[in-house]
Amino acid sequence: MKKRHVETIYFISLFTSLITFFFIVYPIFNTISLTKGSMLWVTLRDISLMHPVYLSILASTITAVVSLFLGVPLAYLLARKDFKGKGLLESIVDLPVVIPHPVAGICLLTVVSPNCWVGRLLERSGIEVVGTLTGIVMAMTFVSIPFLINAARESFENIPWRLENVSRTLGATQTQAFFTVTLPLAKKGIVNGLIMTWARAIGEFGAVIILAYHPLIAPTKIYETFLFYGLFQAIPLTAIMLIVCLGLFFLARLLTQRKRSS
Repeated sequence: MKKRHVETIYFISLFTSLITFFFIVYPIFNTISLTKGSMLWVTLRDISLMHPVYLSILASTITAVVSLFLGVPLAYLLARKDFKGKGLLESIVDLPVVIPHPVAGICLLTVVSPNCWVGRLLERSGIEVVGTLTGIVMAMTFVSIPFLINAARESFENIPWRLENVSRTLGATQTQAFFTVTLPLAKKGIVNGLIMTWARAIGEFGAVIILAYHPLIAPTKIYETFLFYGLFQAIPLTAIMLIVCLGLFFLARLLTQRKRSS
C-alpha cells in the first residue's frame, strides 16, 4: 500500500512537472522559432531597434551594482541584529515585490517631481531623473533590490556566529571579520541574488514607462512596436531579447557553478 502511494505521488509530480515545463518553455522557444533568420539579421542591423537592447543591458547591470552596494549591508544587519521593528523592516523590503509595477512607477514619480522636497533637491543638484538613464535605473532598482537583499540575508543567516567570533578573538575587528570571513562565505548566495536582481531588472516594464518612457529600453520598444505595428512585427525584437536574456542568464549561472565546483 505504501509503495503504491509513493508511485502515485511520483506520477502526479512527473505529470505536473511536464505541464509546468511545457507552460514555461514552449512559448519561449515557439516565439524564437517563428522568427526567420533574415528578419533577425535585419533587426540586428537596425540601430533604432538594437539601441533599446543595449540600453536595457546597461541599465540592468548598473542596477545590479547599485543593489549590491545598497543591499548587502542591509542584508547583513537583518541577519545579524535583533532590534525593535525588525519584522516591519523586513516587510518593507518585500513591498516592491507585491506592489503593481505601474503603481511603483507612480510612487517614484511623485517623489522625484518638483512637488516633493526630494525632487526639488535633485533639481537644485542638477540631477535629472524623469526621461533619463537615471530614472530607468531608479525604477529597476526599486522593483529588483528585494531579490538581492533576501538572498544575501539568507546566506548570512546560514553562517554560524562562532566563525566571526573566532576571527575577533584573533584580533580582527567586526568590520575585518565581515570582509575576511563572513562575506567570502556568503558569496554564493550574494551572487545568486545578484543574478536574479539583474534578470528582474532587465525585464522591468511597468515602473520604467511611468518614470522614463524615453530613452526606450527593450521591453518598452517591444510594447510600442506591438501597439503600433502588430504582433508579427514585434516578434523579431522579442526573439532577440529572449536570446540575449537567456544567454546572459545561463552564462552567469554556468560561471557561478564553475566557481562553486572549483
